[in-house]
Amino acid sequence: MSTPARVAVGADHRGSDAAQAIAEALRRAGHEVTIFDSNPDTPCDYPEPAWKVGQAIRQGQADRGVLICGTGIGMSMAANKIHGVRAAVVHDEMTSQLSRAHNDANVICLSADLLGARLMDKLIEVFMNTEFEGGRHARRVNKINAIEQNNDPAATPTC
Repeated sequence: MSTPARVAVGADHRGSDAAQAIAEALRRAGHEVTIFDSNPDTPCDYPEPAWKVGQAIRQGQADRGVLICGTGIGMSMAANKIHGVRAAVVHDEMTSQLSRAHNDANVICLSADLLGARLMDKLIEVFMNTEFEGGRHARRVNKINAIEQNNDPAATPTC
């Protein structure tokens, strides 16, 4: 994404410190950032920030989202329940790049416990700078959208 984006960032208590640093890095890169963060000293259940970031995406208030919890898994599961959200847990540059290029993910989910700050910054940089390739991948994303509408993806045209 070569142009600045509106990015919603959310974290539970385990990802709070990382979320603050990521939000600042995104701002320095020219993006408009809204942060839905919790206090690292106060427990916060991951579905709450996932809901807030997902709603920002769904309502068109954000173009992309970043969610951080202990593993990234819970955030992904919660965020993917929200219409219009395609959240991907990523652990390396390849999964970050492919989540965008092939799956048109609009939310990246990161592990505060398993990834260091430098790697998280790189994963977000890759995520923000990778465009969706479309083509055969668009057909597959359309099938994901069909599932979201409670339709059989096999009934979705393949062309």
